[in-house]
Amino acid sequence: MPYQFTPQGLEVQESVRRFMDHVIYPHEETFYRELAEVGTDGYPPVMDKLKAAALDRGLWNLFLPHLKADDPGTPLSNLDYAPVSEMLGRVGFASEALNCNAPDTGNMEILNLYASESVKAQWLVPLLAGEIRSAFSMTEPDVASSDATNIGLSIERDGDEYVLNGRKWFSSGARAERCQVLIVMGKTNPSASRHLQQSMIVVPKDSPGVEIGMDPHVFGYNERGGHPEIIYRDVRVPVENLLGEEGSGFAISQARLGPGRIHHCMRSIGVAERALELMVTRSLERSTFGTSLARKGLIQDWIAESRIEIDMAREYVLRTAHLMDTVGNRAAATEISGIKVAVPRMTLAVIDRAIQVHGAAGVTQFYPLASMYAHQRTLRIADGPDEVHKMTIARREIMKHQPDFRMHETTK
Repeated sequence: MPYQFTPQGLEVQESVRRFMDHVIYPHEETFYRELAEVGTDGYPPVMDKLKAAALDRGLWNLFLPHLKADDPGTPLSNLDYAPVSEMLGRVGFASEALNCNAPDTGNMEILNLYASESVKAQWLVPLLAGEIRSAFSMTEPDVASSDATNIGLSIERDGDEYVLNGRKWFSSGARAERCQVLIVMGKTNPSASRHLQQSMIVVPKDSPGVEIGMDPHVFGYNERGGHPEIIYRDVRVPVENLLGEEGSGFAISQARLGPGRIHHCMRSIGVAERALELMVTRSLERSTFGTSLARKGLIQDWIAESRIEIDMAREYVLRTAHLMDTVGNRAAATEISGIKVAVPRMTLAVIDRAIQVHGAAGVTQFYPLASMYAHQRTLRIADGPDEVHKMTIARREIMKHQPDFRMHETTK
């Protein structure tokens, strides 16, 4: 399918490329040194310098194609944004410097689309300005949350308030000091049809009854802001904090996760590119049995396979971004699920080869590869496990031949 970047997109892509070269890469060492000093729940001071540099260049909130023209930032289409997100994915904190970081991107999108004007003023405005962070509180430890209809946290109406009771976890980033607001998914009407039981609501993190519980680590890594359990005990929030209408939570979650999935895949392409770069550099620096690793046929095969796989995956992502821009997220659901399976799997393969070329050093904290691997392996579960996405793809393929096909047999 033909697609073409716009002049605006090409200009922004070049600006981001220069920003990475002149601002992000030179400050990598500073960022991680300061992060070690403030801890994973803190805020490295250099980030303010990076944000100021991004704002000065107009590189801000680039992920929101539907913002009004007078809103901050230079919004791009999904297609134009793809190479930008790929470049940012090469460095873990780069997206935050441009206010294009998850989970804030998805949260800002649904706040922009579904929040009341007062909630937008209170929470969306400071999020768009990069002054605070947010978390998405959907996954629960007691149910298989890959099926969102399983969610059990209750949201009950009591006069002019909703009362929340339940338990979540993997609310990524919620431990961070700058995380001040949570978007929570729960059930407002358990007796409604399966996809109309859920609602989403905005909860200030400092609300009485909100308690941060255990903090699971991912492959031993304690990431910035963590992935903590959050316990909601009789948490009261105003009715106006509801996003959309009662019962629209499932639909909103799908609207949120579609763009979020493609953003993950875009960034993952950047991760794979950096892993390949590290693989090649290491192969040129190291020698075994009389020749450099770069001269070994096996290593050359790994490098070539990696280049082929990255380029194929990138084309898949760009095609999906183009479809999202032209026919919409719902029509592109098969492709969105497809890249969500294919890209993390490809990236893991490239990282694994790079680790092997690095030898013992590749699994240590002195190189980024082990951390990259842990994060990418998590992406095979986050925003829907591979198996669920494959089920979506298979169902759509089968329905081409049998339009009335359903996953469950109906009894007569």
